[in-house]
Amino acid sequence: MSTRGSTAARPPGRPRSARVDEAIVDAVLDLIAEGTTVEALSMDAVAARAGVGKATVYRRWPNKEALVSDAVVALKGDVPTPRGESVRADLISLLTLVGRANNRAGKIMPCLMPEIKRNPALYQRYMDWMEKRREVIRDVLRRGIATGELDPELDVELALAALTGPMTLQSALRWHPHLPKERLAERLVDMMLAGIAGPAHRDTAPTTGPSHPGGRSAAGPAGDPPVTG
Repeated sequence: MSTRGSTAARPPGRPRSARVDEAIVDAVLDLIAEGTTVEALSMDAVAARAGVGKATVYRRWPNKEALVSDAVVALKGDVPTPRGESVRADLISLLTLVGRANNRAGKIMPCLMPEIKRNPALYQRYMDWMEKRREVIRDVLRRGIATGELDPELDVELALAALTGPMTLQSALRWHPHLPKERLAERLVDMMLAGIAGPAHRDTAPTTGPSHPGGRSAAGPAGDPPVTG
């Protein structure tokens, strides 16, 4: 796991060990995943789990809040870089990362969210990190508008929320057990593109295939009303 440096100032001295940093952050995440609340989490317990002295932890993080903040960012991973092949390909790639199953993250984030909301500094750090990820997807959507792949009147913020919301909920909570596990990002992107593609791309936008039990598609043959039941 890649850990980001804390925003707290660090005194000069011997170079930090990435291995020790990772062990400490992993200790925090493991303890929370096992049921330790953020309030009950102690630097002593973290040090013991990581196999280091408490002084080693404090040399890296001035307090528990700073350590938990870095642990949250490390848990979520680095901000991805799209390849720039096409809007469709980039959106599928980015949404696949959003929805990638992570058992530990699935256990930890529900426990962390109340603490994130209560703690202004932790909330701001989390939102700063989230904003970087949102901006990557915004850039793809804006590029699609510029190239004509997407509707020039597209509401970028609404499209962003519509694309990422289902993937986030499905990854964190498995909120809809009937959604397909395979190719969910691809199917979601294709469904969205059918509605937000630019005029020149609407006839060539991929279809999502059957979206109802029994193989029925969401719309019948040309001229037929949509299937609603």
